[in-house]
Amino acid sequence: MGRKVLNDYPQVVLQPQASQGWIDFVQIFGRSAPIQIEVGSGKGTFVVGQAQAHPEMDFLGIEWAAKYYRHAVDRVGRRGLANVRMIRADAAAFLRDSVPDGSIDCVHVYFPDPWPKRRHHRRRFLCPENVEQIIRMLRPGGRLQIATDHADYFDHIRTQLAGFSGRLEYVRFQPTAGAGTGEWVGTNFERKYLKEERAVYAIAVEKKR
Repeated sequence: MGRKVLNDYPQVVLQPQASQGWIDFVQIFGRSAPIQIEVGSGKGTFVVGQAQAHPEMDFLGIEWAAKYYRHAVDRVGRRGLANVRMIRADAAAFLRDSVPDGSIDCVHVYFPDPWPKRRHHRRRFLCPENVEQIIRMLRPGGRLQIATDHADYFDHIRTQLAGFSGRLEYVRFQPTAGAGTGEWVGTNFERKYLKEERAVYAIAVEKKR
């Protein structure tokens, strides 16, 4: 069987050079609508399912790994989803430099690399600097939803979030549109981990109004 052909869909792609300065989401999507961002979209399972279920919302997926990014663009394009854009970028730098204050309704971070070795902990995405940026760009009442299969990283995440208790409050995690019975998110990673009988940890916080 030959390798799947991945098509390019220019209308899906947000070019990095187009994001210099603050993004104008109304210009990008051609309308004013709630905006959700996924950090680390992988092959696009979550963002495709969520966008199909919520056509009234707009979604931006960020993925650095080229092979996963191309899969996500192909999946979005094949389905003709006008409410999704994908960008290949370093998420931390992109959020810091390109996303305006108070512009985002929800940020999703699902199964990020846990960088389990202590000497690599500084590479973890969920660190104080990045949580600060997420809070900045969330609207009042906006949410941050996180899922991981790594118990140590989950403890680390809770510690990071606790440091912002004056600005964030814990809320119930809302299972996503693609989640099946017993699932939080419904991504390929989660289904693999559940099949292996590995625990999945989920947490959600809301920016205080």
